[in-house]
Amino acid sequence: MEPPEDSGGRSFVEVLSEKYSPENFPLRRGPGMGVVVVPTVVPQGSAMKERLNMPTILVLNSCGIRRAGDPAEIAAFCAHVTELDLSHNQLQDWREISNIVSNIPNLEFLNLSSNPLSGRSLEPRCAGGFSRVRRLVLNNTRVSWDTVLLLTREIPELEELFLCLNQYGAVGASSVACPTLRLLHITHNGLQDWAEVRKLGPMFPGLDTLVMSNNSLSSIQDGEDVLRRLFPNLRSISLTNSGLSRWEDIEKLNWFPKLEEVRLQGIPLLQSYTNAERRSLMIAHLPVISLLNSSVVSDCEREDAERFFIRYHVDHPEQELPYRYHSLVTKYGKLEPLAEIDLRPRDHALVEVRCEDKVEQLSVRLDQTVAELKKQLTAVVQLSTSSMRIYYIDKGSAFGPEEMKYNTRALHSYSIQDGDEILVVPKTK
Repeated sequence: MEPPEDSGGRSFVEVLSEKYSPENFPLRRGPGMGVVVVPTVVPQGSAMKERLNMPTILVLNSCGIRRAGDPAEIAAFCAHVTELDLSHNQLQDWREISNIVSNIPNLEFLNLSSNPLSGRSLEPRCAGGFSRVRRLVLNNTRVSWDTVLLLTREIPELEELFLCLNQYGAVGASSVACPTLRLLHITHNGLQDWAEVRKLGPMFPGLDTLVMSNNSLSSIQDGEDVLRRLFPNLRSISLTNSGLSRWEDIEKLNWFPKLEEVRLQGIPLLQSYTNAERRSLMIAHLPVISLLNSSVVSDCEREDAERFFIRYHVDHPEQELPYRYHSLVTKYGKLEPLAEIDLRPRDHALVEVRCEDKVEQLSVRLDQTVAELKKQLTAVVQLSTSSMRIYYIDKGSAFGPEEMKYNTRALHSYSIQDGDEILVVPKTK
Protein backbone atom coordinates (compact mmCIF):
# COMPACT_ATOMS: atom_id res chain seq x y z
CA MET A 1 0.00 0.00 0.00
CA GLU A 2 1.34 3.42 -1.02
CA PRO A 3 1.58 5.91 1.85
CA PRO A 4 0.01 9.32 1.30
CA GLU A 5 2.15 12.23 0.25
CA ASP A 6 4.32 13.30 3.20
CA SER A 7 7.59 14.92 4.11
CA GLY A 8 9.33 12.06 2.31
CA GLY A 9 8.16 13.48 -1.01
CA ARG A 10 5.84 12.06 -3.62
CA SER A 11 6.29 8.66 -5.20
CA PHE A 12 6.51 7.83 -8.91
CA VAL A 13 3.39 5.69 -8.50
CA GLU A 14 1.37 8.53 -6.97
CA VAL A 15 2.33 10.99 -9.70
CA LEU A 16 1.71 8.42 -12.43
CA SER A 17 -1.78 7.68 -11.11
CA GLU A 18 -2.63 11.36 -10.83
CA LYS A 19 -1.34 12.57 -14.19
CA TYR A 20 -2.50 9.71 -16.41
CA SER A 21 -5.89 9.03 -14.89
CA PRO A 22 -8.74 9.12 -17.45
CA GLU A 23 -10.02 12.32 -15.82
CA ASN A 24 -6.73 14.21 -16.27
CA PHE A 25 -5.27 12.60 -19.38
CA PRO A 26 -7.55 11.84 -22.37
CA LEU A 27 -6.28 8.87 -24.37
CA ARG A 28 -5.27 10.77 -27.51
CA ARG A 29 -3.35 13.56 -25.79
CA GLY A 30 0.37 13.70 -25.12
CA PRO A 31 3.54 12.35 -26.72
CA GLY A 32 3.78 8.75 -27.88
CA MET A 33 1.04 6.34 -28.87
CA GLY A 34 -1.16 5.82 -25.81
CA VAL A 35 -2.76 2.65 -24.52
CA VAL A 36 -5.35 1.97 -21.85
CA VAL A 37 -3.71 -0.07 -19.11
CA VAL A 38 -5.99 -2.20 -16.93
CA PRO A 39 -3.93 -4.22 -14.43
CA THR A 40 -5.11 -7.67 -13.44
CA VAL A 41 -4.81 -6.85 -9.75
CA VAL A 42 -4.79 -3.49 -7.95
CA PRO A 43 -3.88 -3.87 -4.26
CA GLN A 44 -6.45 -2.53 -1.82
CA GLY A 45 -5.61 1.03 -0.83
CA SER A 46 -3.27 1.50 -3.81
CA ALA A 47 -2.69 4.97 -5.18
CA MET A 48 -3.16 3.55 -8.70
CA LYS A 49 -6.49 3.81 -10.50
CA GLU A 50 -8.21 0.77 -11.95
CA ARG A 51 -7.21 2.01 -15.41
CA LEU A 52 -4.78 4.61 -16.75
CA ASN A 53 -4.41 6.18 -20.18
CA MET A 54 -0.68 5.67 -20.59
CA PRO A 55 1.40 6.98 -23.51
CA THR A 56 4.66 5.29 -24.42
CA ILE A 57 6.50 8.52 -23.56
CA LEU A 58 6.05 9.60 -19.94
CA VAL A 59 6.83 13.23 -19.04
CA LEU A 60 6.94 13.56 -15.25
CA ASN A 61 9.34 16.46 -14.81
CA SER A 62 9.03 18.86 -11.86
CA CYS A 63 6.55 16.68 -9.99
CA GLY A 64 8.32 16.46 -6.63
CA ILE A 65 9.07 12.75 -7.04
CA ARG A 66 11.42 11.39 -4.36
CA ARG A 67 10.49 7.68 -4.19
CA ALA A 68 9.57 4.85 -6.55
CA GLY A 69 6.51 3.38 -4.89
CA ASP A 70 5.34 -0.21 -5.30
CA PRO A 71 7.52 -1.97 -7.95
CA ALA A 72 4.67 -4.33 -8.84
CA GLU A 73 2.42 -1.39 -9.74
CA ILE A 74 5.15 0.21 -11.85
CA ALA A 75 5.59 -3.07 -13.74
CA ALA A 76 1.83 -3.46 -14.21
CA PHE A 77 1.29 -0.04 -15.76
CA CYS A 78 4.60 0.71 -17.54
CA ALA A 79 5.39 -2.44 -19.52
CA HIS A 80 4.99 -0.60 -22.85
CA VAL A 81 6.78 2.66 -21.90
CA THR A 82 9.88 3.48 -23.98
CA GLU A 83 10.81 7.02 -22.83
CA LEU A 84 10.76 8.56 -19.35
CA ASP A 85 11.48 12.17 -18.34
CA LEU A 86 12.09 12.49 -14.59
CA SER A 87 14.04 15.75 -14.75
CA HIS A 88 13.75 18.42 -12.03
CA ASN A 89 12.44 16.08 -9.33
CA GLN A 90 13.77 15.25 -5.84
CA LEU A 91 15.30 11.85 -6.61
CA GLN A 92 18.50 11.46 -4.61
CA ASP A 93 18.69 7.71 -3.99
CA TRP A 94 19.89 5.49 -6.83
CA ARG A 95 18.00 2.57 -5.31
CA GLU A 96 14.71 4.39 -5.80
CA ILE A 97 15.63 5.27 -9.38
CA SER A 98 16.63 1.66 -10.03
CA ASN A 99 13.29 0.45 -8.63
CA ILE A 100 11.56 2.59 -11.23
CA VAL A 101 13.77 1.82 -14.21
CA SER A 102 14.17 -1.92 -13.60
CA ASN A 103 10.38 -2.35 -13.72
CA ILE A 104 10.00 -0.68 -17.13
CA PRO A 105 11.29 -3.47 -19.42
CA ASN A 106 11.17 -1.55 -22.72
CA LEU A 107 12.71 1.72 -21.50
CA GLU A 108 15.20 3.17 -24.00
CA PHE A 109 15.38 6.87 -23.00
CA LEU A 110 15.82 8.19 -19.44
CA ASN A 111 16.20 11.84 -18.40
CA LEU A 112 17.33 12.42 -14.79
CA SER A 113 18.52 16.00 -15.28
CA SER A 114 18.52 18.34 -12.27
CA ASN A 115 17.93 15.68 -9.64
CA PRO A 116 20.17 16.07 -6.54
CA LEU A 117 22.54 13.12 -7.06
CA SER A 118 25.77 14.79 -5.95
CA GLY A 119 27.71 12.51 -3.60
CA ARG A 120 25.23 9.67 -4.05
CA SER A 121 26.86 6.31 -4.81
CA LEU A 122 25.39 3.75 -7.18
CA GLU A 123 25.78 0.10 -6.23
CA PRO A 124 26.60 -2.35 -9.07
CA ARG A 125 23.51 -4.44 -8.32
CA CYS A 126 21.34 -1.34 -8.81
CA ALA A 127 23.20 -0.27 -11.95
CA GLY A 128 22.07 -3.47 -13.66
CA GLY A 129 18.54 -2.12 -13.72
CA PHE A 130 19.59 0.43 -16.37
CA SER A 131 20.84 -2.21 -18.80
CA ARG A 132 18.17 -1.61 -21.48
CA VAL A 133 18.58 2.17 -21.66
CA ARG A 134 20.10 3.51 -24.89
CA ARG A 135 19.93 7.27 -24.26
CA LEU A 136 20.74 8.63 -20.80
CA VAL A 137 20.56 12.28 -19.69
CA LEU A 138 22.35 13.23 -16.45
CA ASN A 139 22.69 16.98 -16.93
CA ASN A 140 23.07 19.13 -13.80
CA THR A 141 22.98 16.15 -11.43
CA ARG A 142 26.60 16.51 -10.21
CA VAL A 143 26.78 12.73 -10.54
CA SER A 144 30.30 11.44 -9.87
CA TRP A 145 32.53 10.24 -12.70
CA ASP A 146 32.83 6.85 -10.98
CA THR A 147 29.07 6.50 -11.29
CA VAL A 148 29.25 7.45 -14.97
CA LEU A 149 31.85 4.72 -15.55
CA LEU A 150 29.73 2.16 -13.71
CA LEU A 151 26.69 3.00 -15.83
CA THR A 152 28.65 2.78 -19.09
CA ARG A 153 29.86 -0.67 -18.05
CA GLU A 154 26.40 -1.90 -17.06
CA ILE A 155 24.51 -0.54 -20.07
CA PRO A 156 25.61 -2.74 -22.99
CA GLU A 157 23.92 -0.76 -25.79
CA LEU A 158 24.26 2.84 -24.57
CA GLU A 159 24.24 5.17 -27.60
CA GLU A 160 23.80 8.71 -26.23
CA LEU A 161 25.06 10.21 -22.96
CA PHE A 162 24.46 13.76 -21.68
CA LEU A 163 26.72 14.99 -18.86
CA CYS A 164 26.38 18.79 -19.04
CA LEU A 165 26.64 21.17 -16.08
CA ASN A 166 28.24 18.60 -13.76
CA GLN A 167 31.37 20.59 -12.78
CA TYR A 168 33.80 18.00 -14.15
CA GLY A 169 37.33 19.40 -14.11
CA ALA A 170 38.81 15.98 -14.74
CA VAL A 171 37.62 12.54 -15.83
CA GLY A 172 38.91 9.17 -14.77
CA ALA A 173 40.19 6.61 -17.23
CA SER A 174 38.35 3.33 -17.64
CA SER A 175 39.77 -0.11 -18.31
CA VAL A 176 36.47 -1.13 -19.92
CA ALA A 177 35.42 0.56 -23.17
CA CYS A 178 31.86 1.48 -24.11
CA PRO A 179 32.01 0.80 -27.87
CA THR A 180 28.33 1.49 -28.58
CA LEU A 181 28.33 5.17 -27.53
CA ARG A 182 27.82 7.46 -30.53
CA LEU A 183 26.95 10.84 -28.94
CA LEU A 184 28.53 12.50 -25.89
CA HIS A 185 27.34 15.89 -24.61
CA ILE A 186 29.71 17.16 -21.90
CA THR A 187 29.18 20.92 -22.20
CA HIS A 188 29.38 23.56 -19.45
CA ASN A 189 31.97 21.74 -17.37
CA GLY A 190 35.52 22.68 -16.33
CA LEU A 191 37.64 20.61 -18.70
CA GLN A 192 40.75 22.70 -19.46
CA ASP A 193 43.50 20.16 -20.14
CA TRP A 194 43.56 18.10 -23.33
CA ALA A 195 44.90 15.21 -21.23
CA GLU A 196 41.36 14.82 -19.82
CA VAL A 197 39.80 14.79 -23.29
CA ARG A 198 42.38 12.21 -24.35
CA LYS A 199 40.88 9.75 -21.83
CA LEU A 200 37.54 9.83 -23.65
CA GLY A 201 38.96 8.28 -26.84
CA PRO A 202 39.75 4.77 -25.51
CA MET A 203 36.64 4.94 -23.33
CA PHE A 204 34.28 5.61 -26.27
CA PRO A 205 36.01 4.28 -29.43
CA GLY A 206 32.83 4.41 -31.53
CA LEU A 207 32.09 8.06 -30.75
CA ASP A 208 30.49 9.88 -33.69
CA THR A 209 29.61 13.24 -32.09
CA LEU A 210 31.48 15.01 -29.27
CA VAL A 211 29.88 18.20 -27.90
CA MET A 212 32.32 20.02 -25.58
CA SER A 213 31.03 23.59 -25.81
CA ASN A 214 31.56 25.95 -22.88
CA ASN A 215 34.57 24.19 -21.43
CA SER A 216 37.84 26.07 -20.96
CA LEU A 217 39.96 23.83 -23.16
CA SER A 218 43.09 25.83 -23.93
CA SER A 219 44.85 23.72 -26.55
CA ILE A 220 44.98 20.40 -28.40
CA GLN A 221 48.28 18.97 -27.29
CA ASP A 222 48.67 15.74 -29.30
CA GLY A 223 50.30 15.25 -32.67
CA GLU A 224 49.01 13.66 -35.85
CA ASP A 225 49.74 10.00 -35.00
CA VAL A 226 47.92 10.19 -31.67
CA LEU A 227 44.92 12.17 -32.98
CA ARG A 228 44.33 9.81 -35.90
CA ARG A 229 43.96 6.92 -33.44
CA LEU A 230 42.25 8.80 -30.62
CA PHE A 231 38.78 9.27 -32.14
CA PRO A 232 38.79 7.04 -35.23
CA ASN A 233 35.03 7.40 -35.90
CA LEU A 234 34.46 11.02 -34.86
CA ARG A 235 32.31 12.80 -37.44
CA SER A 236 31.27 15.95 -35.52
CA ILE A 237 32.87 18.04 -32.76
CA SER A 238 31.78 21.23 -30.99
CA LEU A 239 34.39 23.37 -29.22
CA THR A 240 32.33 26.57 -29.07
CA ASN A 241 33.27 28.93 -26.23
CA SER A 242 36.45 27.02 -25.48
CA GLY A 243 39.81 28.69 -24.81
CA LEU A 244 41.54 27.84 -28.11
CA SER A 245 43.81 30.68 -29.19
CA ARG A 246 46.12 29.27 -31.91
CA TRP A 247 45.50 28.34 -35.53
CA GLU A 248 47.77 25.32 -34.97
CA ASP A 249 45.06 23.83 -32.73
CA ILE A 250 42.42 24.36 -35.40
CA GLU A 251 44.55 22.66 -38.04
CA LYS A 252 44.96 19.61 -35.78
CA LEU A 253 41.25 18.89 -36.18
CA ASN A 254 42.04 17.77 -39.73
CA TRP A 255 43.77 14.70 -38.27
CA PHE A 256 40.54 13.14 -37.05
CA PRO A 257 40.10 10.75 -39.99
CA LYS A 258 36.28 10.92 -40.38
CA LEU A 259 35.60 14.50 -39.25
CA GLU A 260 32.92 16.29 -41.30
CA GLU A 261 31.37 18.88 -38.98
CA VAL A 262 32.90 21.47 -36.63
CA ARG A 263 31.23 23.99 -34.33
CA LEU A 264 33.72 26.60 -33.23
CA GLN A 265 32.47 30.01 -32.15
CA GLY A 266 33.29 32.35 -29.29
CA ILE A 267 36.96 31.35 -28.94
CA PRO A 268 39.78 33.82 -28.19
CA LEU A 269 41.48 33.08 -31.52
CA LEU A 270 38.60 34.54 -33.54
CA GLN A 271 37.84 37.67 -31.54
CA SER A 272 39.91 40.05 -33.66
CA TYR A 273 38.35 39.03 -37.00
CA THR A 274 35.13 40.11 -38.67
CA ASN A 275 32.39 37.51 -39.06
CA ALA A 276 33.20 37.08 -42.75
CA GLU A 277 36.90 36.69 -42.06
CA ARG A 278 36.26 34.13 -39.33
CA ARG A 279 34.23 31.83 -41.53
CA SER A 280 36.53 32.11 -44.55
CA LEU A 281 39.70 31.53 -42.54
CA MET A 282 38.15 28.59 -40.69
CA ILE A 283 37.02 26.93 -43.91
CA ALA A 284 40.45 27.40 -45.45
CA HIS A 285 42.15 25.90 -42.39
CA LEU A 286 39.77 22.90 -42.33
CA PRO A 287 39.75 21.24 -45.77
CA VAL A 288 38.20 18.02 -44.37
CA ILE A 289 34.87 19.47 -43.18
CA SER A 290 31.57 19.89 -45.02
CA LEU A 291 29.68 21.66 -42.19
CA LEU A 292 30.90 24.65 -40.19
CA ASN A 293 28.78 26.05 -37.36
CA SER A 294 25.81 24.08 -38.73
CA SER A 295 26.06 25.66 -42.22
CA VAL A 296 26.97 23.61 -45.29
CA VAL A 297 30.30 24.42 -46.89
CA SER A 298 29.69 24.25 -50.63
CA ASP A 299 32.46 23.70 -53.18
CA CYS A 300 32.01 27.29 -54.34
CA GLU A 301 32.25 28.69 -50.81
CA ARG A 302 35.36 26.61 -50.13
CA GLU A 303 37.11 27.89 -53.22
CA ASP A 304 36.20 31.48 -52.35
CA ALA A 305 37.45 30.97 -48.79
CA GLU A 306 40.73 29.43 -49.89
CA ARG A 307 41.34 32.23 -52.36
CA PHE A 308 40.52 34.76 -49.64
CA PHE A 309 43.00 32.98 -47.35
CA ILE A 310 45.82 33.49 -49.86
CA ARG A 311 45.00 37.16 -50.35
CA TYR A 312 44.63 37.73 -46.61
CA HIS A 313 48.19 36.50 -46.01
CA VAL A 314 49.85 37.83 -49.13
CA ASP A 315 51.58 40.74 -47.35
CA HIS A 316 52.63 38.76 -44.26
CA PRO A 317 56.36 38.15 -43.69
CA GLU A 318 57.55 34.77 -44.95
CA GLN A 319 58.32 33.52 -41.45
CA GLU A 320 54.73 34.23 -40.32
CA LEU A 321 53.00 32.43 -43.16
CA PRO A 322 51.06 29.32 -42.02
CA TYR A 323 51.73 25.95 -43.66
CA ARG A 324 48.26 26.02 -45.20
CA TYR A 325 49.20 29.15 -47.18
CA HIS A 326 51.90 27.31 -49.11
CA SER A 327 49.66 24.36 -49.94
CA LEU A 328 46.94 26.70 -51.23
CA VAL A 329 49.42 28.72 -53.31
CA THR A 330 50.42 25.41 -54.91
CA LYS A 331 46.72 24.86 -55.71
CA TYR A 332 45.74 28.37 -56.93
CA GLY A 333 49.00 30.26 -57.41
CA LYS A 334 49.75 33.64 -55.84
CA LEU A 335 46.67 35.86 -56.10
CA GLU A 336 46.46 39.64 -56.26
CA PRO A 337 44.31 41.37 -53.60
CA LEU A 338 40.76 42.21 -54.65
CA ALA A 339 39.64 45.82 -54.61
CA GLU A 340 36.70 45.03 -52.30
CA ILE A 341 35.22 41.88 -50.79
CA ASP A 342 31.67 42.14 -49.48
CA LEU A 343 30.79 39.14 -47.33
CA ARG A 344 28.19 40.81 -45.19
CA PRO A 345 25.53 38.51 -43.69
CA ARG A 346 21.86 38.57 -44.66
CA ASP A 347 19.75 41.44 -43.34
CA HIS A 348 16.67 39.52 -42.15
CA ALA A 349 15.45 36.01 -41.35
CA LEU A 350 11.91 34.65 -40.97
CA VAL A 351 11.85 32.65 -37.72
CA GLU A 352 9.26 30.77 -35.68
CA VAL A 353 8.73 32.23 -32.21
CA ARG A 354 7.46 29.79 -29.58
CA CYS A 355 6.32 30.68 -26.08
CA GLU A 356 4.45 27.97 -24.20
CA ASP A 357 1.46 27.13 -26.47
CA LYS A 358 1.83 30.20 -28.70
CA VAL A 359 3.58 29.99 -32.10
CA GLU A 360 4.09 32.97 -34.43
CA GLN A 361 6.17 33.72 -37.52
CA LEU A 362 8.37 36.78 -37.11
CA SER A 363 10.83 38.59 -39.36
CA VAL A 364 13.90 39.67 -37.38
CA ARG A 365 16.75 41.96 -38.33
CA LEU A 366 20.06 40.12 -38.10
CA ASP A 367 22.08 43.26 -37.47
CA GLN A 368 20.33 43.89 -34.14
CA THR A 369 21.52 42.66 -30.75
CA VAL A 370 19.96 40.09 -28.44
CA ALA A 371 18.72 42.95 -26.22
CA GLU A 372 16.98 44.55 -29.20
CA LEU A 373 15.42 41.21 -30.16
CA LYS A 374 14.00 40.84 -26.63
CA LYS A 375 12.34 44.25 -27.01
CA GLN A 376 10.82 43.11 -30.32
CA LEU A 377 9.52 39.93 -28.68
CA THR A 378 7.72 41.73 -25.85
CA ALA A 379 4.81 42.56 -28.17
CA VAL A 380 4.64 38.96 -29.41
CA VAL A 381 4.78 37.01 -26.13
CA GLN A 382 3.42 39.66 -23.74
CA LEU A 383 6.41 39.42 -21.41
CA SER A 384 8.84 42.09 -20.31
CA THR A 385 12.47 41.73 -21.34
CA SER A 386 13.46 41.02 -17.75
CA SER A 387 10.87 38.22 -17.48
CA MET A 388 12.05 36.10 -20.40
CA ARG A 389 14.88 33.81 -21.39
CA ILE A 390 15.35 33.17 -25.08
CA TYR A 391 16.96 30.26 -26.90
CA TYR A 392 18.01 29.80 -30.52
CA ILE A 393 17.15 26.45 -32.12
CA ASP A 394 18.85 25.63 -35.43
CA LYS A 395 16.35 23.39 -37.24
CA GLY A 396 19.10 21.94 -39.46
CA SER A 397 21.39 20.81 -36.65
CA ALA A 398 21.49 17.93 -34.17
CA PHE A 399 22.74 20.25 -31.44
CA GLY A 400 20.32 21.42 -28.78
CA PRO A 401 18.96 24.89 -27.98
CA GLU A 402 21.53 27.66 -27.44
CA GLU A 403 20.61 30.26 -24.86
CA MET A 404 20.92 33.82 -26.18
CA LYS A 405 22.17 35.24 -22.90
CA TYR A 406 24.61 37.94 -24.06
CA ASN A 407 22.55 41.09 -24.63
CA THR A 408 25.22 42.83 -26.72
CA ARG A 409 25.79 39.92 -29.10
CA ALA A 410 24.61 40.50 -32.69
CA LEU A 411 22.03 38.07 -34.11
CA HIS A 412 23.99 37.41 -37.29
CA SER A 413 26.72 35.74 -35.21
CA TYR A 414 24.28 32.87 -34.54
CA SER A 415 24.00 32.18 -38.32
CA ILE A 416 20.20 32.35 -38.07
CA GLN A 417 18.41 31.09 -41.19
CA ASP A 418 14.80 31.21 -42.42
CA GLY A 419 12.76 28.55 -40.64
CA ASP A 420 14.87 28.46 -37.47
CA GLU A 421 13.17 28.80 -34.08
CA ILE A 422 13.34 31.28 -31.19
CA LEU A 423 12.09 29.68 -27.96
CA VAL A 424 10.90 32.11 -25.26
CA VAL A 425 10.74 30.74 -21.71
CA PRO A 426 9.19 32.82 -18.91
CA LYS A 427 11.53 33.24 -15.97
CA THR A 428 10.36 31.57 -12.79
CA LYS A 429 10.00 33.84 -9.78
